[in-house]
Amino acid sequence: MKNLKVNIGLSEKERKDVANGLGDLLADSYSLYLKTHNFHWNVEGPMFRSLHLMFMEQYTDMWTALDEIAERIRALGHYAPGTYAEFLKRSTIKDSKGIPKAPKMVEELVQGHESVIQTLRMVCDLAETVKDQPTLDLVTRRLEFHEKTAWMLRSVIKA
Repeated sequence: MKNLKVNIGLSEKERKDVANGLGDLLADSYSLYLKTHNFHWNVEGPMFRSLHLMFMEQYTDMWTALDEIAERIRALGHYAPGTYAEFLKRSTIKDSKGIPKAPKMVEELVQGHESVIQTLRMVCDLAETVKDQPTLDLVTRRLEFHEKTAWMLRSVIKA
């Protein structure tokens, strides 16, 4: 069977650089997805119902995005990272210590979304430099989600 060379108007180096940035984004996104799902399961207190539902909306969106990110990496001709070890090595999202109280959960999720936003901006710069419009489209949509989610979470615990 013949392997066809990827010829989509980006050089091998350009595709590799963007795919590597997307791999970091995938690791951050998966780590934040997992943290959000964990908090959905374990939130308690007076804000239980609203946070439980909010977290479910958020992790559901992130779950869908994981597939989009991984498939973009594949479209660029590279393999998507997909192990906990690889995600742990690449992610900027910090694990929680135990099960925090609800306000701390929200604070940690704001920090997580802000970390993902920083990774997204790095990938955006890479994709913009090489004129990779499909990656730019994906990253722009994800930026909108994470910035809006961080704002909503901040609003929940605003004094």
